[in-house]
Amino acid sequence: MLKAHLQLVTAPVDRAFAGKAPWQIVAITTSSVLGVIWLWELLSEDESLYSRLKRRFFRLARLVPSVRQKIDTEIAKINASFTKDAAQYGQFTTVLPQDGLRSEQILEKVDEYLALGHYQWKEGFISGAVYYFNPELVKLVTEVYGKASYTNPLHVDVFPGICKMEAEVIRMTATLFNGSAKACGTMTTGGTESIMMACKAYRDYGRDVKGITKPNIVLPVTAHTAFDKSAKYFSMFSKTVKVDPVTRKVDIEAMERAINGNTVMLVGSAPNYPYGTMDDIEAIAKLGKKYNIPVHVDACLGGFLIIFMKRAGYHVPPFDFSVDGVTSISADTHKYGFSPKGSSVILYSEKKYRHYQYTVTTEWPGGVYGSPTVNGSRAGGIIAATWATMMNFGLDGYVEATKRIIDTSRYIETQLRTIDNIFIFGTPATSVVAIGSKDFDIFRLSAELSTLGWNLNSLQFPSGIHICVTHMHTRDGIADKFVNDVRTKVALVMKNPEKPVEGKMAIYGVAQTVPDREVIGDFTKCFIDSMYYTPESE
Repeated sequence: MLKAHLQLVTAPVDRAFAGKAPWQIVAITTSSVLGVIWLWELLSEDESLYSRLKRRFFRLARLVPSVRQKIDTEIAKINASFTKDAAQYGQFTTVLPQDGLRSEQILEKVDEYLALGHYQWKEGFISGAVYYFNPELVKLVTEVYGKASYTNPLHVDVFPGICKMEAEVIRMTATLFNGSAKACGTMTTGGTESIMMACKAYRDYGRDVKGITKPNIVLPVTAHTAFDKSAKYFSMFSKTVKVDPVTRKVDIEAMERAINGNTVMLVGSAPNYPYGTMDDIEAIAKLGKKYNIPVHVDACLGGFLIIFMKRAGYHVPPFDFSVDGVTSISADTHKYGFSPKGSSVILYSEKKYRHYQYTVTTEWPGGVYGSPTVNGSRAGGIIAATWATMMNFGLDGYVEATKRIIDTSRYIETQLRTIDNIFIFGTPATSVVAIGSKDFDIFRLSAELSTLGWNLNSLQFPSGIHICVTHMHTRDGIADKFVNDVRTKVALVMKNPEKPVEGKMAIYGVAQTVPDREVIGDFTKCFIDSMYYTPESE
């Protein structure tokens, strides 16, 4: 019986190779095996075949001279526009002064440079960016930073006090996020580095513990782009999952379908940046437990609000280490923690994950080297200033600030919902309120509001704008002014709702219609280049 079954397999092979020379048999066999391997690798990639073919098509199209010329012309126009904007800020210093400037001269120039720009951020007219401004706090952190400005936690034996401050910031934050005694973490320079550290840790954990060599991250399409940045840095793949079109929360069933044997981490946002909605962290954590995959909660934006909201009288769904399956959390102290820019925290449920974040070199002639984060040397002054800020606010101070911010956010949301011709995306969880419209190009509203001094954030796929409410917006009259300005400008736009958006805001709308996203990437590179503009760099 077995012999008969084997003949069913071998007989067609024997007929196919009948009469073939030995070299032909070897060549056919080798090419067949290599072809199968190529096909397997092609079909087993995490990126869809459609996406790869689409990208390849546009790259080939760019080789057509007429297409290339058209793209180059548009890029040149965009670059000239960005350069013109950068050049408006006066004379640039491009060589060192022969003699060093006096202190008063330097301070005068600093004031001059800081006065550049026309947005009234101190008056609360911008979305996010500056989360708290108080002269007394500025004075405190300036003095603290000055005392610790030359310290470096890389040299533990030289600056043990800075290391103690960092440890205390981590422990205080872990406690706020309901971490057990095993919870641990490090400080970083910002939310992006915190996210990068989590991705690096889980990539290495997946490789060491599970043997995963082609790691992927499963995350909502609304998750912060720092995850995609991390994937590019660490040779991972981002498998983005759709969100519910109404709630703007991640589709849990779609997330489960995206999981495969190469998945090293699952991601949920609390809240996400575009819409301020919070993913169902409990459901994501259940998936993590079911498939034995670490779960990261990105609370970079609203972390230092959401941990105080319950104390401030607001209901908050479970999202932190109290949820079984959550293994790491990122939260920015330099946002609603109100510390100076350049500080964030990455937390883990236990040390086994944090160990994979570290980079350790044991064979270097300079000695055994270990680094907890991306940087080797780190600014001890920022660590000290963050520690000082947290100690200055205290629990009651943060709860009071949180209540004012969330009260203001809820007020703005409620009032905006009464305005015809616009809508709110989902249900904001903390301080971000996102606005859309089915009746006109929402970027027209943003452009109109900018004429009154407002600076809002633009969203795409679908088009939208949002305001990230900070402590600056809790001042008397600011929230009412924003709502009234929106109401007035919506009425103005609706007098001619079909009119296309003009000026720079038109770029956001046009960008969404360009199928070749690499072209948009080129435009973005031009904008980044303009940040480093000097006359000599043209």
